[in-house]
Amino acid sequence: MVPATGIALLTVPPRSGRFAVTPRHLFRRTARGSRSPLPARTETGSYRSALRTPGAAAFFLASAPARIGVAMAGLGIVWLVHAETGSFGVAGLVTGSFAVAESVVGPLVARLMDRFGQPRVLVPLLCAHAGAIASLIASALTGAHPVPLVAAGLAAGATVPQFGALSSARWSALLHDRAELTQAFALETISNEIAFLLGPALAVLMADQVHPAAGTALAGTLVVGAGLVFAALRRTAPTPATRPVPDRATARGARTLLTREFATLLAVNLALGVFFGSTQVSVSAFAGAHHAAGAAGFLYGLMSAASLSAGLAYGRLRRHTPPAVQLPLILTFLACASLLPLLAESPWQLGLALLLPGAGIAPCVIVSSTLVESVADRSVLTQAFTWTNSATAAGIAASAAAVGRLVDGPDGARAGFAVPLLVLTATAALAWSSRHTPRTGTTASGSPREAEPSERRP
Repeated sequence: MVPATGIALLTVPPRSGRFAVTPRHLFRRTARGSRSPLPARTETGSYRSALRTPGAAAFFLASAPARIGVAMAGLGIVWLVHAETGSFGVAGLVTGSFAVAESVVGPLVARLMDRFGQPRVLVPLLCAHAGAIASLIASALTGAHPVPLVAAGLAAGATVPQFGALSSARWSALLHDRAELTQAFALETISNEIAFLLGPALAVLMADQVHPAAGTALAGTLVVGAGLVFAALRRTAPTPATRPVPDRATARGARTLLTREFATLLAVNLALGVFFGSTQVSVSAFAGAHHAAGAAGFLYGLMSAASLSAGLAYGRLRRHTPPAVQLPLILTFLACASLLPLLAESPWQLGLALLLPGAGIAPCVIVSSTLVESVADRSVLTQAFTWTNSATAAGIAASAAAVGRLVDGPDGARAGFAVPLLVLTATAALAWSSRHTPRTGTTASGSPREAEPSERRP
């Protein structure tokens, strides 16, 4: 972007003194008799203070070219395979195999990184990715059968690192329970938005002006080159989950990925993926139906610009509302704003209608990342971020395929725009209802949770 989840506020009777309430506590509730809520944490950090954290700017900047490379990969493969085979069907099959392998294998690779550390897994993974990209290009240029092309696409997708998840895990390791963490996740969201604005355009430019293989080759070079620099920055890598009883610790961490809270966040990211996939197809269909097919990219770009602006603004705001309350509020806003494209009668009206839902995307992603960081055990944090990325990718793939059929029907693009409206409305309702499910103050293993420093009396 799932079963109903239980997001609830911490309701512990206040004692004397001040409390520093972290996002993790907003998901928890003590014994049922508690009624007086703790005040929400209102302090805020800044982009500058987040980036000035020792080592933070280095790994964040190192990941930027790699993100662009990942964003280039899909369209680069389409241009390469179509140019060499003359078939969009084969190109789509290879690109789809890349995306499926990335979504399915990504969490498994993240599990290895949580267990052994990012650098130890990332370096051999990048070497394997370089070999897979070289094999894909060679197979396409030599006119290979579709089967080797699909196999190379699967290998390339299975070995591409999800740098957003890796970077988010590093931010969490550096800034856990600090106000600057929200700005860090805002920077992550903004960086991903920029990457997916620049990446596809750069892939097309290289493939069209240089060589059909140039886009794919540059994408692989950026991923491998920047990825090796990222892996070399070991000081900021999260500590591997090595504990006195590793099997028991691993099992406890894994159980945090099976909680109702984390399931809600997966549902939210799946819904966001549905929004992205269905909106891309619907905007293209709408523009084509109004004899303005060339305007589709501009219209979608308006929404992305609104998301970038909202992400920058959100990172600067002083927030008094807890993240667990912000999430259903933002989802409700997104659901209401998704009604506007259904009312558009012309391309310029659609452009204006896409601004409001665009403004809700980045804040929703930032709050979701904040809550993922708060509910997942530290030993499985990379996996948690990777699973949310995979949920979004699954939502994009499924909705793009389904909406593609809908827009070919009698209702055209309007039927496509109705899909994110329905899905976001259902997700908002789920988020609101899950806030009131009571939780006991226990650890992931089910044993009573020891009070954390921020919960203790000063």
